[in-house]
Amino acid sequence: MSINPPLNHRQQQVLWATVRHYIATAEPVGSGALVKEFNLSVSSATIRNAMGHLEKVGLLFQPHTSAGRVPSDSGYRIYVDQLIQPSPKVAIQLEQMFSDRLNLDKWSFEAVLKGAAQILAALSGYIAIVTMPMTHTTQLRHLQLVPIDANRVMLIVVTDAYETQSILMELPPCEEEPDAEIVDRELKILSNFLSDHLRGRSLTELQTLDWGELGREFDRYSTLLTSVLTDLLQRLAQSSLPSQLMISGVSEVLRQPEFSELHQVQMILHLLEEEQNQIVPLIFEPPDSEGRRVSIRIGSENPLEPIQACSLISSTYNRGTVPVGSIGVLGPTRMLYEDTIALVEATADYLSDMLS
Repeated sequence: MSINPPLNHRQQQVLWATVRHYIATAEPVGSGALVKEFNLSVSSATIRNAMGHLEKVGLLFQPHTSAGRVPSDSGYRIYVDQLIQPSPKVAIQLEQMFSDRLNLDKWSFEAVLKGAAQILAALSGYIAIVTMPMTHTTQLRHLQLVPIDANRVMLIVVTDAYETQSILMELPPCEEEPDAEIVDRELKILSNFLSDHLRGRSLTELQTLDWGELGREFDRYSTLLTSVLTDLLQRLAQSSLPSQLMISGVSEVLRQPEFSELHQVQMILHLLEEEQNQIVPLIFEPPDSEGRRVSIRIGSENPLEPIQACSLISSTYNRGTVPVGSIGVLGPTRMLYEDTIALVEATADYLSDMLS
């Protein structure tokens, strides 16, 4: 992902207004429309200058020479990360609909999931994807760092199902030639630290490890190990990810103008119906190191070609503190993000409460 360019207050206002207008109309946005619709308290010329700057830095673009401008994926990213907050109003509305329509006393949890997916799709206007909860959460049994030579080491992980994964890692460079005995001693301490802190934990807890307890002398390993453990998490998780998806709202979202081309619709439907194993890893992501509960992939940030004109917003739901299932909403990049993020968060909270 590219680094976001700095924007002044006026440019932020114009970007926000442009995105909001385009979400509402699906039509390229001109300065006159922003003057008419939003109280920006500046002239049309000032807005044109701001839009020109936003286009220059790649946050807006013109689909046609004579047309207004539309947000780029990078423009949507700044809009989501800096210019909005999830809407509490729609979250309350969703919770009320869950309370009114889902019969928790008589329904199985599978029926509750199906009902929740239908309500989420209806309220968002996009495709809702919900996974069944995992019945077994893979846990770590043993971790060990094995030196290969002066510059490389092997990390070996064994799960409670006795599945083994290993990954070869290059040791971070040192200003001086590393002493073999010192490196060996450090690796043993790191191995003990990893096993003591992670033995018995679920895979999704790998990313919560606090390297601060190791002290400064191990700083050079922490970034490398964090990256390697995350990679191993993704590998190991494939075998234990939830496999059954509930999908609702396809017919609604396909009415959006972005999906007017039959070929694009066919690719999305094929992915949802025949390639579900590719979708699950995208929506089953534990909270990141900064504690963000919702994952947001916008347009080209999606690794799967059929949905690179879409945005995918997802979160996990938990049994206790352990993520066991996930909720995703798939729609066009021209998505009402503040509402959709709030809806996904509220659904995750609701399902976690049901399991707890």
